Amino acid sequence: MSLGASGMVFQMIFANPLVEPGFLGVSQGAAFGASLSIIFLGNNAWLVQGFAALFAFLGLAFSYLLAHKIRFGGWILRLILAGISVSALFAAGIGILKYIADPLNQLPEITFWLLGGLWGVTWSRLFTILPIVLAGLVIISLRRWRLNLLALSDETAFSLGAAPAQERALLLASAVASTAAVISVCGVVSWIGLIVPHLARRSFGVNTRFSLPGAMLIGAIFTVLCDDCARTLLAAEVPLGILTSLIGATFFLILMISKSRRIQE
Repeated sequence: MSLGASGMVFQMIFANPLVEPGFLGVSQGAAFGASLSIIFLGNNAWLVQGFAALFAFLGLAFSYLLAHKIRFGGWILRLILAGISVSALFAAGIGILKYIADPLNQLPEITFWLLGGLWGVTWSRLFTILPIVLAGLVIISLRRWRLNLLALSDETAFSLGAAPAQERALLLASAVASTAAVISVCGVVSWIGLIVPHLARRSFGVNTRFSLPGAMLIGAIFTVLCDDCARTLLAAEVPLGILTSLIGATFFLILMISKSRRIQE
């Protein structure tokens, strides 16, 4: 639910259907923080979660600061370019950490964490992130109708009674907080934040009053079904991130092809 809702928030605020938290350094920042904790502070669940959340916010902050320094293109383009650059830097950092990690203990932990999975989620770990996730989802749900305004230009949104800067900051902080909390427990689960909003808009319409709850519902169902397949397809459990990437990319290609055909007709 968190990844689906966060993907919808990012795509509406940045007016770009190809945006997800991973494009703005959030996912890679969380992965770098978790890897850093595993190597230098031990595989303590609290420390891994804390460092993942911290570097997820730092990834978004670095993307914002870098976007302000870029001298060409509009704000949305600059932010996306900055996010890609920050994600690449964090990915390089992860590569360095994997290179210096203990190949017998630390490297397998980092590798399986980056692949994503729900095998390590217990009730105690769930309760540690539940307050942050619930707070983020409640704020996003209560303010979901404002996303329709925030998808417009600042001038238009302001003339309709919105405070674009403050409301975008609140929704982005809520989306990043809930995403970072989830990633800190289950690792990097790709494509949910990208493909689920598209499916929600196809099923419930473009009005976020209806499509955002739809994204939360579809995200939850999609993840549970993928996790069931990951546990039953083979004798050993397939990492969840591999399965969500495979199915998500396939769905995305189908959506893009069907859309182009409809336009041609």
